[in-house]
Amino acid sequence: MKPVIIYCYDAYCNWCYGFSPVMEQIAKDFTDKADFEVLSGGMILPETPKPISVMAEYFLNNCKTVSSLTGAAFGDDFLWHIKNPGLSDWFPNSEKPAIALCIFKEFHPGRQVAFAADLQYALQYEGRDLCDNEAYRHLLQKYAIPADEFYSLLKDPAYKEKAYHEFSVCRQLQVTGYPAVLLQVNESKYMMLASGYTTYDVLRERILTALQGLQA
Repeated sequence: MKPVIIYCYDAYCNWCYGFSPVMEQIAKDFTDKADFEVLSGGMILPETPKPISVMAEYFLNNCKTVSSLTGAAFGDDFLWHIKNPGLSDWFPNSEKPAIALCIFKEFHPGRQVAFAADLQYALQYEGRDLCDNEAYRHLLQKYAIPADEFYSLLKDPAYKEKAYHEFSVCRQLQVTGYPAVLLQVNESKYMMLASGYTTYDVLRERILTALQGLQA
């Protein structure tokens, strides 16, 4: 049985978006040595919907910092919403993209990292509203997922339950910020490999060392 590398992320997390290329390369490099599981963290879960204006300044400052450190490019359509929050119709919520990821895992369990990256790109570059069901349609085509089935499951309470279970697991793993990468050592032991943005070289070295430790 392969070791499991767990990636805790959130579709709305700017740092996770900047980290996507690192995680995608790691998943490619270690595909023969480990299985990868992506868990949604539930970063934005308001009890009642709140407009983007509540977080616009936070997002804007984050985007500048993330771009300067990682080179990530945020799309004009996404930036419009955080630069013009009074005109935006966005009410950010991590729930729906988390449910979408849970559904996707059933179809392509081996491509979770790629799908998470695509969700982030859809939001933070293409400016698609992930609270809108139509924001996912282009990805269904890309991954050959039947649209009728996907949209039926998107309304299924069982998948909402799965998403909230993932939020709970992230808390149990004591993940307090995103992105985070852990190695599952055994049923109850996990090793933190990255907490916050981490460069490819540093993360690769940590994974190599951790995997050697498991074999020893």
